[in-house]
Amino acid sequence: MVMLYMATIIFCITMIVMLLASTLSKKTHSDREKNSPFECGFDPKSNSRMPFSLQFFLIAVIFLIFDVEITLLVPFILILPIVNIYNYIFTLFLFLIILLLGTYHEWNQGALNWAY
Repeated sequence: MVMLYMATIIFCITMIVMLLASTLSKKTHSDREKNSPFECGFDPKSNSRMPFSLQFFLIAVIFLIFDVEITLLVPFILILPIVNIYNYIFTLFLFLIILLLGTYHEWNQGALNWAY
């Protein structure tokens, strides 16, 4: 019975706090710029078929590639004391060679040229 009273009191206090928070947090005026979503510098109310900057897309893809590379290289550093050093070095160099060959291929294809 005591648990029921405590649960009721806690529920009432929670509802009062939520009601106060929602009442006090209301903005008095709305601003078009602050209420509109902002995605990659585009106006969401304009034409959606506008071409976007290829350099922006390339920077985003390169960031993702190197972010994943960092994520894959951190465990290599952490397991260094417990692995066979020859297998470790072979795997690490193989991974880095694949990454460098991919970067060289992108460079050779002209995808890394910033000035057109």
